[in-house]
Parts: sequence; structure tokens; C-alpha cells
Amino acid sequence: MQAVKDKLSDMSAMRQAKAEAKAEEKTEKDLAKARVEVAKEVRKAKEAEAAMDLHVAKAEQKALQEVAKIAQDQS
Repeated sequence: MQAVKDKLSDMSAMRQAKAEAKAEEKTEKDLAKARVEVAKEVRKAKEAEAAMDLHVAKAEQKALQEVAKIAQDQS
């Protein structure tokens, strides 16, 4: 009878240990997923910033061309 109780106790302890390990693994996976999402957002922000810098450079170039054209027309 004691052997059966010990066996049930061991099975219960094993089940609890597995559940804890699984919960810990899920937490780690969620954390890793969050890190990946943050990295993607940082990449997108850098790409958007680079695109904006390109637009600003193009606008500056066009403004300089217009200023040069106006200066040439006034001469």
C-alpha cells in the first residue's frame, strides 16, 4: 500500500515538475518573441528614417535647382 502511495506521489511530483518546466519554456518563448518584435520595429524605424532623409535630400536638391533657375532668369 505504501508503495502505491509513493508511486502516486512520485507521479504527481513529476507532473508538477513537467508543468513548471513547460510554463518556464512558454515564458522564455514569449520573451524571445517580444525581442524579435522589438527588433523588427527598430529596423522599420531605421528604414523609415533613412527614407525620410532621402526625401529631405531630394527636396533640398530641387530647392537648390529652383533657386539657381531663378537666379539665372534674373541675370
